[in-house]
Amino acid sequence: MTAYTGIQGQNILIVSSDPANPTEGQIWYNSTSNLLKGYANVVTNAWASGGNLNTARRSLAGAGTQTAALAFGGGETPTAVTEEYDGTSWTNSGSLTTARRSLAGAGTQTAALAFAGGPPATGTTEEYDGTSWSPGGTMGTARYALSGAGTQTAALAFGGGPPGTPGLTNTEEYDGSSWTSGGSMTNGRSYFAGCGTQTAALAIGRHSPEVATTEAYNGTSWTAAGNLNNAVGIQAAAGIQTAALSFGGFRGGANTAQTELYNGTSWTTNPTGMTTARRGLGGVGTQNLALGFGGYITGVSSATEEWTGAAVAVRTITTS
Repeated sequence: MTAYTGIQGQNILIVSSDPANPTEGQIWYNSTSNLLKGYANVVTNAWASGGNLNTARRSLAGAGTQTAALAFGGGETPTAVTEEYDGTSWTNSGSLTTARRSLAGAGTQTAALAFAGGPPATGTTEEYDGTSWSPGGTMGTARYALSGAGTQTAALAFGGGPPGTPGLTNTEEYDGSSWTSGGSMTNGRSYFAGCGTQTAALAIGRHSPEVATTEAYNGTSWTAAGNLNNAVGIQAAAGIQTAALSFGGFRGGANTAQTELYNGTSWTTNPTGMTTARRGLGGVGTQNLALGFGGYITGVSSATEEWTGAAVAVRTITTS
């Protein structure tokens, strides 16, 4: 017969209601619901519908998080419209001074940066304070179809150019007042995705032709990083250099819903993509909590989708 007297465990707290601020790995017994519960990392990896933009558009930019996002610019005819998202719905806010599409963004909902765009290609920069936009420093190279990363006072602008061309390799760094040249990308890119910070950014994919290559920036120079599983362009991205998300876009002559996750070394394709395939969408947030909005489906779209990846949450523990 097996002896269990030497096995030692951990006492489980008995409570009448779930703890207000549990720590990851904590387990307790809820005497009211008669359930054993724990606070654990749960992987969802799925998209769900969010509130629609008030103005349908593509080739727009964004800043912020899933529950505090900013969408600005874009459109078939360039627009200056700016909208704020609270996790449920979008509301109109102060308009950009210069209407444009295919621009880039960085920062947060209350401290954002909008830069470049067109047509024609511009180097205009604007700063958002949560209410209105004001002029910032002009970029050294006017461009559109670029990507951006970082914050309002420490931003990165890279790539850009018309489709069907190799695209620019130029990188510029913003200090809150002016732009200065940074290290050039190995490959020119336009209509691609970017994310991260000024000193740890990612450049992902490219349009016309679509590519799967990724490059990583360390604040000085760009180096090759892991390739996407599927070549794509005109997509969106969210997250940081070691935990990124690429979603939507255009490949093989059609819109795609594909979603891929990056761990700092390699990309993994999520089995299910976005609810609706689209290109030219905006994207903000983290690898675990991202937001995709607008874009082009069969026409310009106002649809918003919310991504939930791995998240710490209270879970009921079943035993047998």
